[in-house]
Amino acid sequence: MAVYTDVSDEELAAFVALYDIGAVLAFKGIAEGVENSNFLLHTEAGHYILTLYEKRVNPDELPYFIGLMEHLAGAGISCPTPIANRQGETLGTLAGRPAAIVTFLEGMSICRPKPDHCHALGVALAELHRAGADFTMHRKNSLTVDNWRPLFDLSRARADEVCAGLATEIERELVLLEENWPSDLPVGEIHADLFTDNVFFLGKELSGIIDFYFACTDFFAYDVATCMNAWCFEADESFNVTKARALLKGYTSVRPFTDAEYDALPLLARGSALRFLLTRLHDWLTVPDNALVTPKDPMEYVKKLRFHCGVECARDYGLTTRDMTR
Repeated sequence: MAVYTDVSDEELAAFVALYDIGAVLAFKGIAEGVENSNFLLHTEAGHYILTLYEKRVNPDELPYFIGLMEHLAGAGISCPTPIANRQGETLGTLAGRPAAIVTFLEGMSICRPKPDHCHALGVALAELHRAGADFTMHRKNSLTVDNWRPLFDLSRARADEVCAGLATEIERELVLLEENWPSDLPVGEIHADLFTDNVFFLGKELSGIIDFYFACTDFFAYDVATCMNAWCFEADESFNVTKARALLKGYTSVRPFTDAEYDALPLLARGSALRFLLTRLHDWLTVPDNALVTPKDPMEYVKKLRFHCGVECARDYGLTTRDMTR
């Protein structure tokens, strides 16, 4: 269960009393998530999510995350809206941790998305990118190409425990990406972690996007590539071109790619796959056996990376330049 900090009844009641949301009626930990402690909070005013930000989150970056959610919600994006207390503050302290209460979004995540879900995701992601265009705060991506080698160095010596020859394979990929990573693509605020468990649906309709705690300022197309990795591979790690086409057409129907973004997509997909491979590799090798969260298998992203290494151009994802740009 992804609850790392216990909250006593007395602490909770005192914290909620600072808000105009009534008394606590129910309080339950949420199993999803690996970075923070999340709780479903039911008060006399309705349902909310209470988050305690754990040590892996830099407190200095919380105003960016909270401010981005406020901005996007104000622009019509269905995402959690931070609730201000009576002092007008959206961040407080609970059980020795920074804490915030946000609105509850109805819906369910989809474990096995279909092409229609992928299309809806693409549309929503492009709308999110457009809505963040006039957001005045920015945050550097702390898990981009400049950070991958230091991250790999933490696991390099034991990488071959996961797969024979993995250290050499990662080193070869790092060199290629470091030498060829683009520098002139369209940039803005991106989600950077839009896996299926961070998107809610009501039936076929996308009802909301959650978990903005990896959000940052980076290439829009990199965000698309991350979604493609998370949504367009099957359980056996085979790539589903139909899903990719649906996702990309949904996105470009709202925000068309530039020619440079189209050309860079395979490289960005490789970079995104390596980023998640490296974080999973580190967790796999370092998380204790008795940890509250089970680390995710890095081999999933080894296989995805190998697929993208065989992609010559974005056409291999099911689209032509004409489909994706105008």
